[in-house]
Amino acid sequence: MLKKQTQNLKSKIAIFRGKQVRRTIYNDEWWFSVVDVVEALTDSVNPRVYWNAMKVRVKSQDGIELSTICRQLKLESADGKKYLTDCANTEGIFRIIQSIPSPKAEPFKRWLARVGYERVQEIEDPELATKRTRALYKAKGYSDDWIEKRMRGIAIREELTDEWQKRGTRLQKDYEILTAEISKATFGITPSQYKELKKLKRENLRDHMDDLELIFTMLGERATTEIHRTEDSKGVPKLKKDAKEGGGIAGGARKKLEKRLGRSIVSNRNYLREPENKKLLI
Repeated sequence: MLKKQTQNLKSKIAIFRGKQVRRTIYNDEWWFSVVDVVEALTDSVNPRVYWNAMKVRVKSQDGIELSTICRQLKLESADGKKYLTDCANTEGIFRIIQSIPSPKAEPFKRWLARVGYERVQEIEDPELATKRTRALYKAKGYSDDWIEKRMRGIAIREELTDEWQKRGTRLQKDYEILTAEISKATFGITPSQYKELKKLKRENLRDHMDDLELIFTMLGERATTEIHRTEDSKGVPKLKKDAKEGGGIAGGARKKLEKRLGRSIVSNRNYLREPENKKLLI
């Protein structure tokens, strides 16, 4: 019998017959660690060496560069750190399997098709993705109230980035610049500075924001979206101006609340060691 573990919500690990296969979402589909697949199919004591030798063999025999169907994506290693790793999507893994003589190949293909289908389901029915995201946060120890705000924030963020795309934003750098403008106007610091404050590295900043931080983030982004639509803004320079104004609206509200509370809304707290639902409010 095939053995498949439900997606590990923290590390995105799937299990094939007791072997861990790391995976990550890239361009709306699963990409799998090639060395993990090699280890699962061959039981090699050094799957990296096997993979490198296999690439040389296939190129000499068939003239095919297997590396061209792979991408280097960051996956978490046994030491808890993330490293660039050769990954392939479902189609690419099927091609790689063809070059591995293993009695496990056919059952692995069936397993892989079933695992990959999870993402196809999410694309066809976004509600499934939402449910899985909620389950992920619940498993990490977030409260229902926090999860509701985080999910609403995700929706507002997606709506904003859709507007940016429609209105002339094309480069990833431009998205980062616009996001930074909103953050600076809302909180007085950029997202990178905010992550430094919270002692975060590769973690998602918003996953470590408390209720008020999430609320003001949403306000800044929602206000920016409305300004874009009201003024029918076009081009990055105008979008940048709107972002500063939208963030400024949230920033003004933040400052008023801070004055009333006598404390800063911008917090250095994170949820790296203690779940959100166990964190004491200060």
